[in-house]
Amino acid sequence: MKILLTGGAGFIGSNFILNFIDKNEILNLDKLTYAGNIENLNSLKEHPNYVFNKCDITDSVLLNDIIDKYQPDSIINFAAESHVDRSIDGPKEFINTNILGTYELLNASFKYYQKLDFQKKDFFKFLHISTDEVYGSLGKDGKFTESTSYKPSSPYSASKAASDHLVKAWYHTYGLPTLITNCSNNYGPYQFPEKLIPLVIVKCLSNEGIPIYGDGQNVRDWIYVDDHCKGIYEVLQNGKIGETYNIGGNQEISNLELVYQICDILDKIRPSKTMDSYRNLITFVKDRPGHDFRYAIDSTKIQNQLKFFPKETIHSGLRKTINWYLENEDWIENIKQNKYNQERLGINIK
Repeated sequence: MKILLTGGAGFIGSNFILNFIDKNEILNLDKLTYAGNIENLNSLKEHPNYVFNKCDITDSVLLNDIIDKYQPDSIINFAAESHVDRSIDGPKEFINTNILGTYELLNASFKYYQKLDFQKKDFFKFLHISTDEVYGSLGKDGKFTESTSYKPSSPYSASKAASDHLVKAWYHTYGLPTLITNCSNNYGPYQFPEKLIPLVIVKCLSNEGIPIYGDGQNVRDWIYVDDHCKGIYEVLQNGKIGETYNIGGNQEISNLELVYQICDILDKIRPSKTMDSYRNLITFVKDRPGHDFRYAIDSTKIQNQLKFFPKETIHSGLRKTINWYLENEDWIENIKQNKYNQERLGINIK
């Protein structure tokens, strides 16, 4: 399969490419924003199935030209601004990439789709990668299903909700064969260290304070990135056109308990030289605006229809993730020096 994939230098996109490049030809389009790290894919520089083009998906002329030349069998849209705190400080970039960028990609994909012969039309798919945050916040009970009403709380989740609606509109109005996946929180190798799990690991290794929003009782459902990528590939191959699939890890845990687990694992495999436990680094800070209390995904649909089940528990996935970061401290240091110094984001409301 020839796959054109946007956002492939980002966290989930690069893991997807590394997982499936041996089975498919993949063209990676990426704008290379602060979170796009082409070094994630250094191992593929000589791979015969891999091609990279720098491209902003809001650039309709370049986008149309690339799609026409590459002639993909499928298009997967990973490209997105994805950090809630950054969206609070600067929502415009999220609107540009997540809404206008998705529009341009849909438009270019439909133009290309119209020119395909009947056989290629039957095979072509447009898969849009989204988030459970579009559904808003849950209380202590219940889970998000594919029929849950959208109720986004942040500029980030609002922009992703808008992009989901655009994808659905291009299916219902224009007949573009689309699929959507909404996933729970991802973690694993190559995740940019502004996100909670790698941030905590980096803070521990640097003996710096670990900031916990509010009282730390906000709950998230976590999925290891390789499990998520396998779920995406299953939807791409066997999902029903026009449908949405929730991909969850079935691993709910509070933010505070998650941080405790990271600290405890590091205490065993990389003990601190200055303190009894990395838990001593935890500091509680003012909560961020619009902080959703709980996310939890009901994955019954993808389990029943596509027989997909994640393999990693939060504990086994955290061990793999922590080991990767310990083995790749140069990767972390390069980002700290050039892109992100772990400052707190999302508090400068304009």
